[in-house]
Amino acid sequence: MSLVCGIGERMVEELYLNINPLQTGGRTPADTRKAIFSWVDGYAVCDACKGSLRTTDKPPIRQFIEDVSAFLGMDNALLTNGAREAKETVIHSLASRDDWMVADGNAHYSTLVAAERNGVPVIRTETSGHPTFEITPAMFDEAIERGTKEHGRPPVLAVVTHVDGNYGNVVDAKSIASVCHDHGVPVLLNAAYSAGRMPVSGRELGVDFIACSAHKSWAIGGGNAGLLAVNEEYRDRIIRFSKEYPVKPIEILGCSTRGSEVVALISSFPHVKERVKHWEREVAHARSVVSRLLDAGGFSLLGMSPKEHDIIAIETPAYDEIASHHKKRGYFLAKELKSRGIVGIKPGRTKHFKFSTFGFTDEQVDYIVESFLEIKDKYM
Repeated sequence: MSLVCGIGERMVEELYLNINPLQTGGRTPADTRKAIFSWVDGYAVCDACKGSLRTTDKPPIRQFIEDVSAFLGMDNALLTNGAREAKETVIHSLASRDDWMVADGNAHYSTLVAAERNGVPVIRTETSGHPTFEITPAMFDEAIERGTKEHGRPPVLAVVTHVDGNYGNVVDAKSIASVCHDHGVPVLLNAAYSAGRMPVSGRELGVDFIACSAHKSWAIGGGNAGLLAVNEEYRDRIIRFSKEYPVKPIEILGCSTRGSEVVALISSFPHVKERVKHWEREVAHARSVVSRLLDAGGFSLLGMSPKEHDIIAIETPAYDEIASHHKKRGYFLAKELKSRGIVGIKPGRTKHFKFSTFGFTDEQVDYIVESFLEIKDKYM
């Protein structure tokens, strides 16, 4: 292994089946890797910039923004530094002193941190609790009514986690958006684990904003890139421009995602548009995995059933029992999996963990399940 300043080469995707949910949707196509190498130096994407990255034509950023807006079923889009900057942009644009917002009980921590940064209190919905952790439209209705009584006014925004990263639950975003709109509340869909993996149309779901995580779900690998899609009604409140520098959008401080990440986004976009057409296959894989593990015994599902997403969370009392007397304790599982060419489970986890089957072939999915079962049978 060659070393550069003590940094070793990373050969995970090349040598292993990586089932880490944070990384499966960001696995990069070969063309994207080549594009990144060509544009990785400094501000290379600014070579032909006329003062605003979002209007740049070489690389074709302007056209990409138009295309991705249509792909998401929205009217406008901004490049951002991740989904968290997209969410913070909306919160900062809409909220004033004494405002508050509502979010679901499975909300990502960055949603809450973005609200905290802006001094906006958050009232969260309930969930159905263990083991399903479901979020329903009625829970949003209750939280809005509860918060309105407490604050004396409706929330300024509802943030809905389309797919949560802990259990892979897909909420009924359309019905939730309808409930929120009945209260006069605009809806921001946190699509970090959905848009780019599965079909998402803001127009069909009836949401006002969509926050996307490119490195999680748009096949661009590392970096910190995202997208904020906005419908026409809120365009002028979100995409506001500086008075002194009229081409610079205020909320992203002029330009965002200024490196090779935007080239990766553009390069991967055709791949992403094609793969969302095969979402039913990804769901079928997840359901097959869950069915086989539950039938074998020693495993139980966390989250809603049947599965509607590739993220699978399971409780594993069988592995935990093995760990109680294995000389490597809870670390035996990650070691056994790696010896079989599988990585992505955090070492030491045996009570419960999550993984993803996104992007794998039928044969690879079968091998992953068989490996889980072989390890259990080896020690039980």
